[in-house]
Parts: sequence; structure tokens; C-alpha cells
Amino acid sequence: MTYRLPPSSPRPTGNEASCPEDPGPEHLHRGLQSRHIQMIAIGGTIGVGLFLGSAGALHEAGPGLLFSYALAGVVIFFVMRALGELLVYRPVSGSFATYAEEFIGNWAGFATGWSYWLMWVVTGTAELTAAGIYVRYWWPQVPQWLPGLIALAILGVANLAAVRLFGEFEFWFALIKVLTIVLLLVMAAAILIFGFGPLGNSASLSNIWTHGGFFPHGMAGPLLALQVVVFAFVGVELLGVTAGESKDPEKTLPTAVRRVVWRIGLFYLGALAAVLALVPWNQLDPRVSPFVLVFAKVGIPAAAGVVNLVVLTAALSSCNSGVFSTGRMLLTLSRDRHAPAAFGKVSRRGVPAAGILASMSVLLLGVAANYFVPEKAFAYVTSVATVAAVFTWGIIASAHLRYRAAVRAGRLRPVAFRMPLAPVSNYFVLAFLVLVLVLLAFDAESRVALYVAPVWTAILMAGYFATRRRRAAGSQDGPSDERLP
Repeated sequence: MTYRLPPSSPRPTGNEASCPEDPGPEHLHRGLQSRHIQMIAIGGTIGVGLFLGSAGALHEAGPGLLFSYALAGVVIFFVMRALGELLVYRPVSGSFATYAEEFIGNWAGFATGWSYWLMWVVTGTAELTAAGIYVRYWWPQVPQWLPGLIALAILGVANLAAVRLFGEFEFWFALIKVLTIVLLLVMAAAILIFGFGPLGNSASLSNIWTHGGFFPHGMAGPLLALQVVVFAFVGVELLGVTAGESKDPEKTLPTAVRRVVWRIGLFYLGALAAVLALVPWNQLDPRVSPFVLVFAKVGIPAAAGVVNLVVLTAALSSCNSGVFSTGRMLLTLSRDRHAPAAFGKVSRRGVPAAGILASMSVLLLGVAANYFVPEKAFAYVTSVATVAAVFTWGIIASAHLRYRAAVRAGRLRPVAFRMPLAPVSNYFVLAFLVLVLVLLAFDAESRVALYVAPVWTAILMAGYFATRRRRAAGSQDGPSDERLP
């Protein structure tokens, strides 16, 4: 198989990758600066999976959850390095779908784009679910679906504005989350060293391994928790979607990839270790965010309420990233003739308004889920999102394998930013992802995703064959110049 750059989408380099300040009717506006890219990449992963999902996971796995996050973190490191290498090779918006189509085939581009759209739609549903749970902390009488509906309306307005404004919102949202975790780490260090506050006498690093051991439920707990852990990392690949709107992508994207990896290790492993050292895992409530519980036990007035506000912001931030990415993915799919042509247009503000509005309409189904099954909504949507994320990461690893094969054969030139230990690391990633899918079958709630997967596959097959005619008709008109810059 010969790999080549499609004639309609030359690889942008240098000044060619920059769009004018006026994006015009066809192009996204490259208004995201390096600081925006850094915080979007971090903020997209620090959300409901860490602040809320870790509560139940700690109850099931105990301190062994740290092992789950460490193992998944290694996988994410390789996924991000593979994605980073592909992004330097060709920085385009909707990157996974583009790479899947180029290196695997048209069907892979179609399936990847739509599956990634589904992933963020159901992830956004989880974040809206979390928003309802967090608001009920202050007002228990408020129905769980109402805060999600209000939040969705506000996020829609933000995403229909200029991309630079979206970048500013995400920068400050992400900064709040990061500062909260840093505050937790500093506070934990002070309590452990100097014995401050109500937790001063009981807090100890030994809490991590003395209450039933590091694996109180054996290896079954950490393995079954991998579904929640993988969901917590959903969004790290958002970096690839921002490529089409990044200034100087060949410099900013590798830097962002390098920093995201070690920051995730600090924020996830560091924050969870701090929680477990301050409060033994068997004293945590699986229904309450461990971060809220820890700050409440510290004895700081209104601390729990403040942290609850922070984690509410985290949920809204992650959902905001989801609305952003789904709109861009629909734009890419449309310009590849995998989606209706209406989604391929950009507004005067340089945003894919039609795709954003369509995604928000589907997110309303998530609000409905909170109305009909509020107790099960979070577990259902996180398991479905996990399957979609596993597929997306698998495509990234597979496309990178094909890219490296083309480089070795001399058909494509190598880039300086490379994934280490390839192709062994690629196969390690794929094996881990298969393990996650198998483990979903062992839990009744996560098993729902395995029922949804074949239905979604059938929908994708029907949609792909339906769009082949449109693509064939378009190819008869000559090469298209519709791809994103």
C-alpha cells in the first residue's frame, strides 16, 4: 500500500500553516495561542473522572487505584507521543480521522470521526450529570437534570463565539482546577510534615498501605477500576483537535505533548496519593467526591463548598471542551464527505456553528437521561465513552504504526518528534485497550457499553455505505479543496 498526502490537503509548514486574522468563509481561525493549547490539553482531562469517578473506584480498588492510574498513564504517554509525531507530520484539525483515512482507509476515517464525536457527546452527558450532582450539594431539592440544561445553554453561547474567547474561558477554567490540586498537594505536605489541623494526628503516608494492604481486594479491584480510570483520561487527545486552530503548531504541539504527560502523572497520582494519605480509603464515601470530603475534614470553614464549586467548574470545563471538539469533528467529517455538507461551513466568527448546534441538540438527550434514570446516568455514559475512547486511541496507535512503516519504506519523511520504543509500544497500547474492553463485561453497569457497541457499529456501517455515493460523486468533480488548513 502506498502512502501519500492527498492532493487536496498539502501538509502545512511554516507560514503556510497560518490563516489570516479574518478566517474567511471556509477556514477556522487560528486564534489559540501556546498557553491556550497547554491548558486545554490539561483541563480536558482533569474533570469528572478524577473529581467524581474516583470516589467509587477508590471504594472498589482501595489504594490499588494508584496502580491502575500508573498503568493507564504509561499507555497515555505512548498514545500522546504517537499522536504528537503524527501532528508534527501534518497538523490538521480533526487529526485522528484524517490520519485514520490516510493510513488505514476511508472506512477508518469515517468510523473514527463519528466515534470520536460520540465519545465527546456521551462524555459531555457525564459532565452535565456531574454538574447536577454538584449543584445538589447546595440545593438537594433541585432536580438533577435542571443544572445540566442551564449549563448546556451557557456553554453553547461560549462555543458559538470566537475561538479565542473559547480559549480564554478554557485557560482560566483549567487554571482553577490545576491550582486546586496544587493547593491539595501543598496542604497535604504541610499536614504530613507539621501535623496541622484535625487530620494532623491521623494523616500518614502509611495510610496508603496499612488499611488492608495496598491491594485490599486483590488485583480484581484495580483491574475492574480500569474502566473508570480510562474514562478519567478521556480528553487528553483533544490536543489533536486544536491543531487546526493553533498558532505555530509545529512548535506548540510537541511542547504541549511533553508537558501534558508528566503533569497528568503529578495531578492524578499525586492528588490521589495525597487524598489517601490524609484520609484512609475505607473512610471515604463512594457517593461523595474524595476532594470535597478531604477539604471538609481539614476543618477550613466552607472549604467543602469551595471545592464543590471548583469541581463543578471542572465538569463544565470538560463539557465545554466536548462541545468544542464535536463541532470541529463534524466539520472535518463534512469536508471529507462523511457528513452532511451543512456541517462543513464556518461562521463569520470562524467557528463551525452548524456542527456545534447539532452536537448540543444531541446533548439534550443526556439531560433527558438525568430526568429518567438519574441514579444510573453517570455509570451508563462513562462506560459508553470508554469504549469510544478505546477505539480512538487504538486508531491513533494503528495509524502511527502505518506511518512508521511508510517512513521506513522511504515513502514519507521522518519528523524530529518521535514515539519511543515503537513498534513495541504500539502493540503494548493495543493489548491494554483490548484488556479494558474485556474487563467491561465483568460489571453489570459497564456491560451496557458492550451492548451499545454492536448497535453503534451497525449504524456506522449503514452510514458509511450511504456516504460512499456522495464521495464518489464528489471525486468525479475533481479534487476537493475543502480540507482544513
